[in-house]
Amino acid sequence: MTIPAPEGADLPGSNPFSRPSPLPFGMPEFDRIESGHLLPALRAGRAIQRAEWEAVATSDDDPTIENTLEAIERSGELLARAAVVAGTLESSVGGEENDRIAAEDAPEAAEHSDAFWLDARIYRRFVALAEQDLSERDAWAVGEYVREFERRGVGLDEADTARLRELNSLISERATEFRTRASAGMAAAALPIADEADLAGLDEGQRAALAQSAAARPEQAGGAGHLITYQLPSQQPLLTQLSSPAVRAELLSRSLARGDGSDPATDTRGLVRELARARAERARLLGAPHHAEVVARGETAKTSEAIGSLLARLAAPAARNAAREAEELAALAAADPERPADAGAFDAADWAYYSERLKAERFDVDDATLRPYLELDRVVADGVFYAANRLYGLTFTERPEIAGYAPGLRVWEVAEEDGTPLGLFVGDYYAREGKRGGAWMHDLVTGAGLTSRAPVVVNNLNITHPPAGEPTLLTWDEVRTLFHEFGHALHSLLTNVHHPSLAGTNLTRDFVEYPSQVNEQWMEHPEVLARYARHHVTGEPLDPEVARRLASMGAYGEGFATSEYLGAALIDQAWHRITPEEVPATDDDVVPFERDALAAVGLDDPRVPPRYRTTYLNHSFGGGYDAGYYSYIWSEVLDADTVQWFRNHPDGNDGLTRSAGQTFREELLSRGNSRDPLASVRAVLDREPAIEPLLQRRGLSS
Repeated sequence: MTIPAPEGADLPGSNPFSRPSPLPFGMPEFDRIESGHLLPALRAGRAIQRAEWEAVATSDDDPTIENTLEAIERSGELLARAAVVAGTLESSVGGEENDRIAAEDAPEAAEHSDAFWLDARIYRRFVALAEQDLSERDAWAVGEYVREFERRGVGLDEADTARLRELNSLISERATEFRTRASAGMAAAALPIADEADLAGLDEGQRAALAQSAAARPEQAGGAGHLITYQLPSQQPLLTQLSSPAVRAELLSRSLARGDGSDPATDTRGLVRELARARAERARLLGAPHHAEVVARGETAKTSEAIGSLLARLAAPAARNAAREAEELAALAAADPERPADAGAFDAADWAYYSERLKAERFDVDDATLRPYLELDRVVADGVFYAANRLYGLTFTERPEIAGYAPGLRVWEVAEEDGTPLGLFVGDYYAREGKRGGAWMHDLVTGAGLTSRAPVVVNNLNITHPPAGEPTLLTWDEVRTLFHEFGHALHSLLTNVHHPSLAGTNLTRDFVEYPSQVNEQWMEHPEVLARYARHHVTGEPLDPEVARRLASMGAYGEGFATSEYLGAALIDQAWHRITPEEVPATDDDVVPFERDALAAVGLDDPRVPPRYRTTYLNHSFGGGYDAGYYSYIWSEVLDADTVQWFRNHPDGNDGLTRSAGQTFREELLSRGNSRDPLASVRAVLDREPAIEPLLQRRGLSS
């Protein structure tokens, strides 16, 4: 079918988006793309895709897979190329210009999405297709479209549809603004350190990195020689090492205050209320009691009651375990001869510091012991990539000639064991001013059979860049994050799905975290650990006894870890289980709303602040996990059970074998959303998943 170019669809040849990228695997030409290219390309792409949709909607031919499903799946090629670049620059680079483009584009993107999902003509063609005798592959894809059309509100009357469009536009705009303010708040919270004595507990490499941060951000440093920058969660990595209780208290206080109005420029409370009210009103239009129920209907959980039941089952034992841990740590603090007399009672700012000391005392291992053995390049090559090779036969060849979107990126070509190319993997590991906090994976190109495209996948972390010439030494948690995010990357790299909309990680939020969590297990596997955990100067391997003690820690600290996570998940649920009338009336009511939500489930211990407070809970208010932050623990039920399956695999070696990897690849990683995701889990386990392994892992079984 030939579709005439619609008005507004022309791009000048000087715009790199006017043609597909000539780079390997369609990697975007970041070195040629300028900010002025983005909005014209996005608008031209939407005009073309709207024309493609209209051709499907107005076709006189009976619906077929080719003229409906595949026509829709093939549509929007220009828009996809432009949108992924715009999104990458907003999240991974940031800055005023990229934020401005994102803000201007947000309502247009929302309107464009509604133009499709609220088009009853296209919906009726998919319904007609669903009644035909289709292949299993196509029937599942058509069913997913029908379900999503209905979940989005395609059946509403004219007045309600108009209001739904208004709400969707408002939500898109406010979520974009929340992301921008949360990122700015993270940067604004940076803590200047004028007196080097306040850095007691940090090694020379860490001090040099903080000095470099101060030099790079002189306005924030205000003449101080060192600057501590922030990561997105409440807890900050340096809390484990800073000896001064006063500095720890200030570091955590600034973290917890982000977005709460103490800095008017980064205040997110009004945005939270607007988003909660708009989502609640939209849920009412869609016939649901609240937004959490709308979200659950599209997830593997199916109902918000199932989500609430799981979180409630875990909250009480997690709080009890955290309280027991607090007693131990408070006793350690009280017995600390170096703790100043005026330091006050043990509190949240002390937790990480004394937890690290207790871990060192009980297991004779801590981050100070481990960091010299955890150098970034070796962890990636001899840890993350090595495990992928042992499990799936993958090989990685660096492609330094392929330009990325920022300095410091690394690009690898990924291939099968026989040399067959699979795609590209991009590692964007370092923090930079303007970059969104946290860690995530995203696709630059989606691999799919219909388009004959191979995937191009990015992992994003926020590791502090060391001074020039110095090694990048990691914490144990940062190693875990590397393995976790690469689990997402594998999900896209190994996809073997026909329809692009169902490929890779394009599936339910409460399932997508499962394969990435499974991949974390390999960081502690003795064979993998022995490869990457080597002293960055001498090359000596980590003492096997230290590795044994690492493995012996088991559920140590899980009371705190589970409680802080559940706190954030339950805050997310609380904001999205209310009606429009129940939304707090003023910005000053936001923090009390959060406090009451935590108290209602017994997770209001001030020594265990939630992993994210409302005002910087970007997952919920800016990152697409609204009413979905529970997904991590829901996925971990599957993860914990699958880890046991690997460890009990008949080929031994705790599952680090090609046969175990091949099963996991064929039955799950390659499947994307091409069938019921839980059917893929059952195909791996050969049974229904069970919750007991999760309860044992987190020390919640008694």
